[in-house]
Amino acid sequence: MTDAPPRPATGVTVLVAAGLAADRDLLAELAGREFAALGAEGRLVVPPDAASFATALDAAGADPGHAVVALPGADPEVRALMEPPRPYRDRLVWLDLGRTGPRPAGGALHLYGRGVGGLTWAVRAAAHRVTCRPRRVAYGPHPDQYAELLLPDAGPAPVAMLLHGGFYRTRWAADLMDALAADLAGRGFAAWNVEYRRPDRHGWAATVSDVAEAYAALQTLGGDVDPARVAVIGHSAGGQLALRLAADLWAAGRGPALAVSLAGLVDLVECDLRDLSGGATALALGGRCTEIPDVYAASSPLARLPLGGPQLVVQGTGDDPDLVDFNRRYARAATADPVTYLEAPGDHFSVIDPATPIWAATAARVEEALRPAG
Repeated sequence: MTDAPPRPATGVTVLVAAGLAADRDLLAELAGREFAALGAEGRLVVPPDAASFATALDAAGADPGHAVVALPGADPEVRALMEPPRPYRDRLVWLDLGRTGPRPAGGALHLYGRGVGGLTWAVRAAAHRVTCRPRRVAYGPHPDQYAELLLPDAGPAPVAMLLHGGFYRTRWAADLMDALAADLAGRGFAAWNVEYRRPDRHGWAATVSDVAEAYAALQTLGGDVDPARVAVIGHSAGGQLALRLAADLWAAGRGPALAVSLAGLVDLVECDLRDLSGGATALALGGRCTEIPDVYAASSPLARLPLGGPQLVVQGTGDDPDLVDFNRRYARAATADPVTYLEAPGDHFSVIDPATPIWAATAARVEEALRPAG
């Protein structure tokens, strides 16, 4: 395994519906910053009507080296363009600023509910799809039951299964882990970036089941991957899901070679008692810890100790103090498990940024854990 190569430059067109309620100059500023950060040639276009929007959409998508971000706004004629599958759907990202919920997007990625700042994430996601070309694989019938597979040059490759965070809310999706997926593929891993039904809309049982099904689906990927060498890597809420999945699998006598929690929510009881993120934990699990203690006992990594297998727990010192507290206490309590605790400078997102020292240290430990015997 080697250091990840730099991404090649790409082109990104941002199309904004004329009726969208957002300041055009601000959108241009946000897009321009991201173009510069990615080394991409980018432009922002505001077609005057639905017909012009459709023409501009297809013209931008016709270039195989080009990605497209489309903001349809509320215009029903423009929104109708979302549904038909397009030949360039793997390079197309639809972005709604409000909490619209997932819509049929013809196989393209649909991001929503992140406000104007969501444009930054959409540009990143679009650029990732044109430079890395991940393959989408469904593991269930619901639109959110899929993972994106990104393979290295040689196989069969060890697997890095990625579980995104977002405090269990639907507006946050697997694109949060795109940069890690690209970095891990460059290091020789098969990156399996999992989307799952979030509990704010589908319930806790659906989320837990989806994560398990996505892990089981590794067996269907063929000779490009080595399902005997798997690291399950989760960020924030995804860190809790990664440790919960590993604990369930280890209890059944199987499971990953390593479970990695990046700034994870490892103490769900205190998450609830301290009302982190406006009560997101109770919303996700279906009640307060005093109301459904059995659900918390089965779900909270701290309550599950010992989990039964090797873990890497990573925490940035500049993160939310509650998360630093949770992870330090977890590492001290996990005396019966083989747990490595890594704390280093960084905030909540430094742990999923390939350019940071804390991620470089994390990746080195994952590589060591999944190195073939001998």
